[in-house]
Amino acid sequence: MLNTIIGALSSPVVSFTVNYLVIAGGGGGAGNPVNGNGVGGGGAGGYLESTISILPGVSNTLTVGGGGAGGANTGADGTKGSNSIFSSITAEGGGFGGFYMGNQSGGAGGSGGGGSSYSYAGGTATSGQGNNGGQGGSSASYRGGGGGGASAVGATGNASGNGGAGTSSSITGSSITRGGGGGGGVYDSVTAGSGGAGGGGAGGFASATQSNGVAGTANTGGGGGGGGSNFTNSYKGTGGNGGSGVVILKYPNTFTISNPGGGLTLSTATSGSDKITTITAGTGNVSFA
Repeated sequence: MLNTIIGALSSPVVSFTVNYLVIAGGGGGAGNPVNGNGVGGGGAGGYLESTISILPGVSNTLTVGGGGAGGANTGADGTKGSNSIFSSITAEGGGFGGFYMGNQSGGAGGSGGGGSSYSYAGGTATSGQGNNGGQGGSSASYRGGGGGGASAVGATGNASGNGGAGTSSSITGSSITRGGGGGGGVYDSVTAGSGGAGGGGAGGFASATQSNGVAGTANTGGGGGGGGSNFTNSYKGTGGNGGSGVVILKYPNTFTISNPGGGLTLSTATSGSDKITTITAGTGNVSFA
């Protein structure tokens, strides 16, 4: 009898597999002052999708990264997005869009931000998480580079200045594209860069209603668009904020997730033999029982 009890108490805890999608916050686009020039769109947040072995009853750190702020319309770089974390997995925040009298080049990140006019370089991406930002256009093009996306580089300002496209995932049961880069902002009547598919914000141009860069879509990690400007009509645009990130976990429905101590915004759905938990904001811990 004693041996039976000891044997039961010493049984090893068996790990199980969790599918994850971890996306960081997107970078903010650069702001553009009156009589400015082309400025860069923000890069998408780092994009990571794979599997991990988890032990029941063990607490795992989890953070959903916020999007970086867009630059002010007095002329300023955007801000890098914040990292998203699940257990040992860290997705890097998206790189900021560059302003031609600020940092000039796009910032490094999960995907890199776009560079400003005068051919400044786009930011570099984190290996395995995204793509580089586009180079800003020449002084004659008046267009900033697009931020990099999860599946494609940002376009150069000499081309379209469009943000790079994101990547589709079916972890929730439906194919959804996330992680698009922000479009480059422009000066005068040039066409602004469009946001990359998957939540990237479009760049601003010389317009009373559309000089501001568009924000990246929440919970996609999309980059914010760069601001637009014009001298004659005194238009000036703020950069779009980067979109917040997201963490999505898929695991066997025999387990139940909890958030000890709170701090996370999450929802869980059941799909066949799996549960799918989507965490859209916050910092805290999760465990499975």
